[in-house]
Amino acid sequence: MFNFSRKDAEFFELFVENAKYFQLGAVLLDEVIKDPNKALERINEILGLEQEADKVNERILEKLNLTFITPIDREDIYSIASELDSGVDMLQGALQRLIMYRAGHATDKCPMLTNWIVESTNELVKAFSLLVDIKKNQREILEAVHKVSEYESKADLVYREDVGVLFDDASRDPAHRTIHLIKWKDILDDIEQTQDHCKKIGDMIRGVVMKYA
Repeated sequence: MFNFSRKDAEFFELFVENAKYFQLGAVLLDEVIKDPNKALERINEILGLEQEADKVNERILEKLNLTFITPIDREDIYSIASELDSGVDMLQGALQRLIMYRAGHATDKCPMLTNWIVESTNELVKAFSLLVDIKKNQREILEAVHKVSEYESKADLVYREDVGVLFDDASRDPAHRTIHLIKWKDILDDIEQTQDHCKKIGDMIRGVVMKYA
């Protein structure tokens, strides 16, 4: 009933699988930000990704319940699995808001923000792919999560700048720009929180490396 192997790599494979769903969701959101006409076309795709990510998360938790000795701490496995699953949910929520608000074309800097989420999720996939041999791959894993932190720092600055522009525009033309401000402030918040979430997952990976390298 229980798996006693310390070298079991399946947890890491499942992390990679879910990280890839996170990355694919980021690509879909990025496409819609750059071309809002694709929003309705892409929503079913991201809902499908969300469902598949949920299935992978269930497999991780089921395996965790049946595994006596895990390759890394049980708490780390549970936390990483939950946060990866939440990442896909956040992307789906941002896309749903774009459709619900009929938001139209994005702010000038928003495509830059979603592109950084794509780049961040690429680095997360890379880091998870290397976790199977933490000692051997320590330097590359830490380089990948460091890039995620750099993207998050850049995104914070651009997010604040873009929100500032929204408020400036609304103050000059409140009758016509206030609704635009409300819509895009919410959407930018969703996107910024997703980038923060990438960093959170990267920090968790760094913590695992520090324990086991």
